[in-house]
Amino acid sequence: MTTTPTPPAATPGPGPEEPHPVWNLLTERARSGSRPGARADGHRVALAIEGGGMRGIIAGGMALALHELGLTNSFDAVYGASAGAASGAWLLSSSPQSLRFWAVPKYARTLIRRSNPLRGRPLVDLHSFYEVLYRYGDGDCAPMDFGSILANDIEYHPLATDAATGQSTDLRPFIGDAAELRLALRASASLPLLAGPPVMLRGHRFYDAGVSESVPYRTALAQGATHVMVLRSRRATEVARPSRSAPLVARGVLRRESTALRQAFLDRETRWAEDDARLARHPAIVSIRPAPDSPAVGRLAREGDLLETALEAGRAAVHDAWNGLPDTRTPDGHRL
Repeated sequence: MTTTPTPPAATPGPGPEEPHPVWNLLTERARSGSRPGARADGHRVALAIEGGGMRGIIAGGMALALHELGLTNSFDAVYGASAGAASGAWLLSSSPQSLRFWAVPKYARTLIRRSNPLRGRPLVDLHSFYEVLYRYGDGDCAPMDFGSILANDIEYHPLATDAATGQSTDLRPFIGDAAELRLALRASASLPLLAGPPVMLRGHRFYDAGVSESVPYRTALAQGATHVMVLRSRRATEVARPSRSAPLVARGVLRRESTALRQAFLDRETRWAEDDARLARHPAIVSIRPAPDSPAVGRLAREGDLLETALEAGRAAVHDAWNGLPDTRTPDGHRL
């Protein structure tokens, strides 16, 4: 089991006119046809995808844009927290274009069932979402090809929070087949209160990754990433504010859990602020964030028009960052 120590402070990164080293590596790998598992540059480049419930559709749109730009194979590993774990799985699957399913209203309706509490079931129905919709699909959404994720040369690292220790945990060592991959996806998104009890995986109980590591770059650095691209679901104008409900959840739903887990849950806003500061100054990390005028998406949003707009805002953020880079062309004159 892997825990994630706090990375050391870093010095400022490149100036405003200089392309970020992460972009330089990604574009050079794409230009040269470098493949995961057979690199010659000596670097380990990770993609870290933030969660946030249905707000994760924004980071999902960013992942879709990376696929459209042909940059997926420039990464060595993908780390995902909660909804970000789902987006990372789609990106590494045989149908990354299916990231567009995030905006299909049935996705949100399957995941968020407002009548469930009246029937004694959790509001966020992870079982129906991952064990039915993701497994079998329906007329609107294709099933996820779990085997293609497991077979991908790019490492897949969904994160969750260990209920016993309160520590962020990489679930990759817990995944041996498609059934365990689905359990890992559920564990990564198992929100206290909203999603019911923690998910059991190989004898360990796990809650949502956002309890301990909502922005999953710390684990990537701890596991040897030399460079990280972070897909953020929060706008830069959004600041962490103390949650009035967190103490109630800690004293209520989590009252029988470990003290370490309750404290991790209460410290989330502090970690978000720390993450914002560290990500802004780390020289080997580049963050992509939605534009300030992009829509605000709640954790439990289900409105189709809002979700479609949010997905496109994520796509636009990556394409805008890409288009702002110096023109990079292949020998035959085509832009990468």
